[in-house]
Amino acid sequence: MNDSLIGKYDVAGPRYTSYPTVPYWDLGSFSSEGWIRTVKRAFSHGDSPKEISLYIHLPFCESLCTFCACHKRITKRHEVEEPYIRSVLQEWKLYARTLSHVPRIREIHLGGGTPTFFTPEHLKMLIDGIFKYAERTETFEFSFEGHPNNTTTRHLETLYDLGFRRVSFGIQDYAPHVQRAIHRVQPFENVREVTEAARGTGYTSVSHDLVFGLPFQTQDDVSDTIAKTILLKPDRIALYSYAHVPWMGGNGQRGFREEDLPTGKAKRKLYEAARKRLEEAGYTEIGMDHFAWPSDPLSEAMDNGRLHRNFMGYTTTATSLMIGLGVSAISDSWYGFAQNVKSVEEYTGLLQNDILPIHRGHILDTEDLVIRRHILNLMCGFHTSWKNPDMQFDGISEVLKKLEEPLQDGLIHRTDQAITVTPEGRPFIRNICMAFDLRLQRNKPETRLFSSTV
Repeated sequence: MNDSLIGKYDVAGPRYTSYPTVPYWDLGSFSSEGWIRTVKRAFSHGDSPKEISLYIHLPFCESLCTFCACHKRITKRHEVEEPYIRSVLQEWKLYARTLSHVPRIREIHLGGGTPTFFTPEHLKMLIDGIFKYAERTETFEFSFEGHPNNTTTRHLETLYDLGFRRVSFGIQDYAPHVQRAIHRVQPFENVREVTEAARGTGYTSVSHDLVFGLPFQTQDDVSDTIAKTILLKPDRIALYSYAHVPWMGGNGQRGFREEDLPTGKAKRKLYEAARKRLEEAGYTEIGMDHFAWPSDPLSEAMDNGRLHRNFMGYTTTATSLMIGLGVSAISDSWYGFAQNVKSVEEYTGLLQNDILPIHRGHILDTEDLVIRRHILNLMCGFHTSWKNPDMQFDGISEVLKKLEEPLQDGLIHRTDQAITVTPEGRPFIRNICMAFDLRLQRNKPETRLFSSTV
């Protein structure tokens, strides 16, 4: 990779799990009533009417991982489990009441935090409670995030019996000095055992989540981690760029210094070395930061133009309505976003009074909706076109000006009505999407809001 391009494009930018990105939501015009109207619209008239996806945020962890920027609550008090699940089910009940028909759930993802902080019995209570007010679609995909140190055979079997077939394990890196720095110590044998246990239980997709750019991480560390990962042959691999955002309150990114982090060219070389090894082993690169076997549904979705991206990352499942349940969870009706409050106490207090625990949100205007489709096209297929009238918008001339530099640098090919990202441009896909982000262009932040794009 061209080192000069890395230096040039290594700027702060969004990861585009949504558009508009959260810092540019129009909070002033948002209301819970307006949000619920978009929920009803998506449920009744979207591309997949009466089908929904659920993201359920389970925020508790027993210890703090210092690389993590997620919303979480650190505690060893497991008596918090049942009251929290009852609150989540109350939130789901309030949503179900607003819908005109019994919802059919196509996708459930349990994220965190640490979902396997919860006992198998409480996870069963959660899923059984969800289906008191819903049905499954004929084909569905249920997945959860598991911690290799505390995911038991009972967790795997209980969730399998409830319909779960996908599990992702957070690995990050196997180097002991890196694990100590990020306060996430888990031996390779733990990962081997839980991976084999998942397959033995019948899970058809086991994913491993890795992170590059961690403190003290070297080329040798990444090479060793990739070699160990290949030995276990996970069906999918997420190779995330460490997002260093210490200015965000409560993220726990401490215990190391800024100068302990590989950045810029050094950081990107970690990814390139990992990508080369994974492709040599037979994996296919999917979108940004993801890999899968060529026969995996994620690879097939990319090849067939069905790959989708939302707050849960890349997925083969696209419903018009994704409801996020739990503290800080974000919901997406395509026409709007809503995020829940971030405090467990405030969350449970609102639900005790039958109030949806919404903290903020955004209703997309006409321009937002078109730009969202362009960015989604780029993130999932590295191509977008404004040939059709429904893909045109007044700000396209502003976008084309921003694309001049990537064009000259060979990152994109452009015709009068379309752009295609070149292989050389794929590492800079976030930068290319930023050209379409008119809310970002028109309201440059005075302080840093995002992690580095490279």
